[in-house]
Amino acid sequence: MTLFRLDASILPATSSSREIADIVEAAWSAEHPHDEIIRRHLGTQPLPADAWADAVTAAYVDEAERTPDQRAAVALSAELIEELTSADAALLAVPLYNFGVSQHVKVWIDLVIAGAEAGAPLLEGKPVVLATVRGGAYGAGTPREGWDHSTAYLRRILEDVWRADLTVVEREFTLVGVNPALDEFTDLAAEMHEKAQSAAREAGATLARAEVGRLAS
Repeated sequence: MTLFRLDASILPATSSSREIADIVEAAWSAEHPHDEIIRRHLGTQPLPADAWADAVTAAYVDEAERTPDQRAAVALSAELIEELTSADAALLAVPLYNFGVSQHVKVWIDLVIAGAEAGAPLLEGKPVVLATVRGGAYGAGTPREGWDHSTAYLRRILEDVWRADLTVVEREFTLVGVNPALDEFTDLAAEMHEKAQSAAREAGATLARAEVGRLAS
């Protein structure tokens, strides 16, 4: 069995999304200690931003007439799709940056979509965990309620377009302890951290069991 893991933090050494994903992965690995994990880190090895346009325009050109950049983009798109769809389960660690989906994650999504048939359910029924973190608080009643334009979009792609069996593990207030202006929320942030860690352990165990159950059915 194979797990595909995608990371997107631009600060991997101190990444909160990595911490949550590591907990999920550890729980999965406890059930599959010798199985393969396919890794891609968009934060440290970003995809070329212009590859999406080349992949899209290549579809309107005969293969023999494609430019070298178009051929490279089509090959990259196929590689990304293979990584994602060949795995039996997936784990995505995607932090919120600037209130939305960061450019390097969007390029990955766009390239996968560009190389697939329109609306293709690439993850039909596959168990997927999305680990996402936010520096502040964006829940109901907070000053920035509605400012998170990432999580709903990722749900739309993973659940509604790619048809994954999705579990979302979230953590907020990751900047408490970093930004002094948030010091008054120290206890609340610690509580949120603990809950996120617990949810990550449960999600990892569920991911491992769901994968086995899906393949056995």
